[in-house]
Amino acid sequence: MRVTFWPEPPAFQRHQHAFVAHIRDPLSHPRPADVPERRMQVYRELFLNNIEGLLSAGFPVIRLITADERWQAMVRDFFARHRCRTPLFLEIGKEFVEYLQVERGARAEDPPFLAELAHYEWVELALSVSDADPAGGEQVDGDGDLLSGHPLLSHLAWPLRYRFPVHRIAPDDMPSAPGETPSCLLVYRDSSDRVRFLEITEVTYLLLDLLRAEPLISGRDALLRVSRTLAHPQPDAVVGFGLALLTELKERGLILGTR
Repeated sequence: MRVTFWPEPPAFQRHQHAFVAHIRDPLSHPRPADVPERRMQVYRELFLNNIEGLLSAGFPVIRLITADERWQAMVRDFFARHRCRTPLFLEIGKEFVEYLQVERGARAEDPPFLAELAHYEWVELALSVSDADPAGGEQVDGDGDLLSGHPLLSHLAWPLRYRFPVHRIAPDDMPSAPGETPSCLLVYRDSSDRVRFLEITEVTYLLLDLLRAEPLISGRDALLRVSRTLAHPQPDAVVGFGLALLTELKERGLILGTR
């Protein structure tokens, strides 16, 4: 067996690592001995306050419903534990959502809807700054048959489903358990580049999610698939309802036409 020995990093790199580790997590990593505490405090506060400001602006509802002490502790834990994969400030929100979904774990002090609410709040920023082409670079027939053709959902329209009614959460409306039915929403950016939110039925969500997941499915086949998923006794009625729905969404600019 061949053993590879990596050389020890130079002294200046070891010093940088110790410096950064202390800024991220001062309780676990001591301050470098040659850096005065007063100067180190400036760095600690500068970095942490920048992250806290970004998260407060990006997740205003979570900030509003979270007590100051718990909020500061959450931000510090995110700053200390999460390893961001992007240097872009606009991507910090996405990293925070990942931290809540994957790394933070269930905690008694957190509301059960925390991760879902964070995702919902992040979507607004993600859509507002997205440079995606609504058609995804595909050719669109604006007059195509929405049943026999392959309806194209705008890439700036995202069907979402949550266990909690995240769009209604407020300091005086904080559910302790999921709703009896999922909360389905369509979040989209309109022709004026404004992000809008539309509450939709689960049937609509299933249809749009299917069109997004399987681009080459026809409108009719998608609706029949939805009727089977719901065990609907009248598939033709679902197709009729679905055609009216697709037509309405096309008028709104959310279905662009057919591929």
